[in-house]
Amino acid sequence: MTSTNAEVAASDIFRASARPADQERVVLLEDDGTPRGTELKSVVHTEDTPLHLAFSVHLMAADGRVLMTRRALSKKTWPGVWTNSLCGHPAPGEATADAIRRRAQQELNLDPAWLSDPEPLLPQFRYRAVDASGVVENEICPVFVVQLLVDPDQLPEPNPDEVAEQRWLPGTDLVAAVQAAPFVVSPWLALHIEDERARTALSAGADG
Repeated sequence: MTSTNAEVAASDIFRASARPADQERVVLLEDDGTPRGTELKSVVHTEDTPLHLAFSVHLMAADGRVLMTRRALSKKTWPGVWTNSLCGHPAPGEATADAIRRRAQQELNLDPAWLSDPEPLLPQFRYRAVDASGVVENEICPVFVVQLLVDPDQLPEPNPDEVAEQRWLPGTDLVAAVQAAPFVVSPWLALHIEDERARTALSAGADG
């Protein structure tokens, strides 16, 4: 398949913006959401994690299926836990839409050209949760839906450093599974599904 100039340029931008994990920085936030500085991602998550900016994405296929992923066992927080399609942190000065495409490439090996523009689902989402190890997540973390523009059954394998497994399943099944056993998924996914807006959008599939 021949890439367009735009696709090549986009891929170059996302490759250039990617940095080694030990050099990535996150945006620290005041309680009202105002940026107040930055910190290295590699050191920000502790037992007293400061509030910082993140995002979550539900990736949906044209047939209405939604992607769930299981976090790699090497993850510092919630290793091996099933969660939504992908998550991440915008770098300082990086637009959230660009950060989503960058993380989709890093985590799932997805070409940015295969993704629609992100659609806000829970734009004010915020949570704080404590992992079994005592490490805290403390994020203002807007949630988005992204439509997959290619066949989900023809995608490459995800990055094993980020994702241990992935499964496409009907949105109604995802909602039902999380409602039946919220304790087996990430706390942020469980909280997403508590919100009627997320249940409706994911259950409606691509036409939601």
